[in-house]
Amino acid sequence: MDNIADLDLATIATASGVYLMSDHDGRVLYVGKARNLRARLRNYVRGGDSRAHVQFLLRKVVKVETIVTDTEKEALILENTLIKKHQPRYNINLRDDKTYVSLRIDMNEDFPGIQIVRRVRRDGALYFGPYASAGALKETLKELYRIFPLRHHRWSQCRRRERPCLFYQIGQCSAPCHGKISREDYRALVNTVIAFLSGRHDDVLTVMRQRMSAAAEVMNFEEAARLRDQIHAIEKTLEQQKVVSQDTADVDVVGLHREGGEVEICLLFIRGGRLVGRRSYAIRWSLDEDELLAGFLQQYYGKDTVIPAVIVLPFAPSSSEALQQWLADRLGKKVTLHVPQRGARLDMLALANKNAVDSYRERGDRREARHAVLEEIRNHLGLQRLPNRMECYDISHVQGTHTVGSMVVISDGEPDKAAYRHYRIKTVEGSDDYASLHEVLSRRLSRGLEENDLPDMVLIDGGKGQLSMVEDVMTQLGLMARIDLVSIAKSRVKRNVRGQAVERSEERFFRPGRKNPVVLRQGSPALFMLERLRDEAHRFAITHHRKIRSKASLESELERIAGIGPERRKALLKHCGSVNKIKQSSLDVLRQVPGLPEAAVLAVYHHFNQGVSDS
Repeated sequence: MDNIADLDLATIATASGVYLMSDHDGRVLYVGKARNLRARLRNYVRGGDSRAHVQFLLRKVVKVETIVTDTEKEALILENTLIKKHQPRYNINLRDDKTYVSLRIDMNEDFPGIQIVRRVRRDGALYFGPYASAGALKETLKELYRIFPLRHHRWSQCRRRERPCLFYQIGQCSAPCHGKISREDYRALVNTVIAFLSGRHDDVLTVMRQRMSAAAEVMNFEEAARLRDQIHAIEKTLEQQKVVSQDTADVDVVGLHREGGEVEICLLFIRGGRLVGRRSYAIRWSLDEDELLAGFLQQYYGKDTVIPAVIVLPFAPSSSEALQQWLADRLGKKVTLHVPQRGARLDMLALANKNAVDSYRERGDRREARHAVLEEIRNHLGLQRLPNRMECYDISHVQGTHTVGSMVVISDGEPDKAAYRHYRIKTVEGSDDYASLHEVLSRRLSRGLEENDLPDMVLIDGGKGQLSMVEDVMTQLGLMARIDLVSIAKSRVKRNVRGQAVERSEERFFRPGRKNPVVLRQGSPALFMLERLRDEAHRFAITHHRKIRSKASLESELERIAGIGPERRKALLKHCGSVNKIKQSSLDVLRQVPGLPEAAVLAVYHHFNQGVSDS
């Protein structure tokens, strides 16, 4: 088949399923699902679909594969799996967003604590969120501990202490690890926290007022005063949250704004009738809005995130029934996709749509500002093209050991952390930064040539020597005409006779074929962006290098334990997963390690738990 028009529709099933469209190189360009595969593909073959992206696909697609499923829900699940696997260019593919955080409480523990986590797992624990800001959530958690004195640390840490921690001394922990509170009273405290986090604030306040009155009646004024302060703290916290509904269900509201091929989606998180957070996504999209919304719901809720009981939508996708079944399976109870026609939820939807419009405009303003900075960089450094994708490299090692290279990326004026890479140096011995950088650049640019994925500009931290070396690499690969090359040399510092810095010169930028360096105006946005790129490459390399050194140090710590040789180290790591987990393991866990005798179990345990009894 040379193009999609040659597809034989008679061979396509009329059942539900998934279809994959691929190009000449076998790359999957698009994955779609359909209730009736033949009917859906007929639109493509006969030109019944005039959307811009479809017309482009008609020119590129040379192969169509179909997979039949028993139900539309199975097709939805399979489509989601295939999108994650193939990363098709023309599907929505939301990147993992590590800025989301949730609160986790595991009621299977005797004395549950509260954890801040970035992944919602199907492990039987209770999760609350998501919250957009980890910093703000930590501050909220501090307030929560002042009101509800739950344990702060892991139970394994708590039980090792000889006396209650400082948080107990200041009234922010009930010290269950030292028997200062019964299991039943602690559970009651946890249940109050769960009710509070679930949005049942009035119920919590009613119970606490009753307990305060009861304490006062029996003249336990200290307890009554403590409850009074907790009530005031809760009321103050609630005053700061916007009330949008009397509905106490967990609700996510999806707002949508579209201009041409750009779409802004805004999610509002409503918990207990209060707006607790929001998140926006910018998506380039030329399909219809039905596939856009269905694809977004699959991608967003297919990740490790909290699924609410109700999701408010601007319209119902054609696959709503299958989506509801899939979401219910993931949550373990009913999930409703609701399109409001009146009332508070319609007001929520209007608010979400307004936020989507505002986010789109703010993003446009920021994009214009970043574009102006890129133009400034291009003009001042004399680049051939606008540096939409800039890459910077750095080498890190300690006395020639554990040498690693790093690559950081700025795309369209913003850090593109998903594109950051580490390179373990393979061909260089010792501390040869030039040779290590040569290897990293050669590997990166050779692969970029093969995959047609090259930067517009490469920034090197160094002077003319580093510039010349990288120029040789790019010349060998025939890339000097395709990539702009710049090196940044650190500012020179003049010192007085006492060694004190008295004058600092500007950062200097070198370009191939230019004798004198370029100096950018101090404080200019262009200089700030390039310095930030250089500093980020250094930070990324150093951070990774520290992790490697730390891991090597931890692994060597196992070597210091008597009776633990290479085979037993391997068995421990395989069973526990890491040295840190070995450190935290109980005797019962260590006894489950295959081939580890009791003497070795005790040696490992006492090495990491000095001063703790075997019981």
